[in-house]
Amino acid sequence: MTIFDLVFIVVFLAAVVTGAIVAIRLLRGRRREAAGLLRRGAIGLAGYLAVVVIVSLVSPRRVVALGEDRCSDDWCIAVAEVVKEPWPGDSAYRVTLRLSSRARGMPQRETGIAVYLVDEAGHRFDHDAEPSSPPFDVRLQPGEAVTTARRFRVSGQKGSLGVVVAHEGSFGFPGIVIIGDGGSLLHKRAIVRVPE
Repeated sequence: MTIFDLVFIVVFLAAVVTGAIVAIRLLRGRRREAAGLLRRGAIGLAGYLAVVVIVSLVSPRRVVALGEDRCSDDWCIAVAEVVKEPWPGDSAYRVTLRLSSRARGMPQRETGIAVYLVDEAGHRFDHDAEPSSPPFDVRLQPGEAVTTARRFRVSGQKGSLGVVVAHEGSFGFPGIVIIGDGGSLLHKRAIVRVPE
């Protein structure tokens, strides 16, 4: 947990408490006080979101090493290998990923994971269906690791490629509103560079 996670928790709790106080004041017929409190709360939230966006825009893209775990709580994913394969008319890449659990007591599962390739121009290349490979949301027992693979066909690539692993489920909450988080609003997603 980072300092920015704590800042988000404080801002979130302050917003909930402010909302409750506004509701109570409205129920008591104190509309002017409720409106003033709501206005100040909205200004504070807008300021916080402005900081999230500014930090996202000025932060450089993080480059993750091949094999480096990226964890969400006790569930981790790593790009283990990227291999270029022949494909008629296009390029194809097979990306092997390692899913692991560093939990000690409970099974782990992560939902909303998206893995795709991106080129220097920002073009996104999604993977083809791989029914024989385990899904990203496979349930992992404590200490268990599973390998899965995806194939990507690439055409019209501009510059070098990178593998992106992102949380796209549930609108990326709460990471989308945490200052400096890799999934925060308008933040450039971390990549694993594809070897040339």
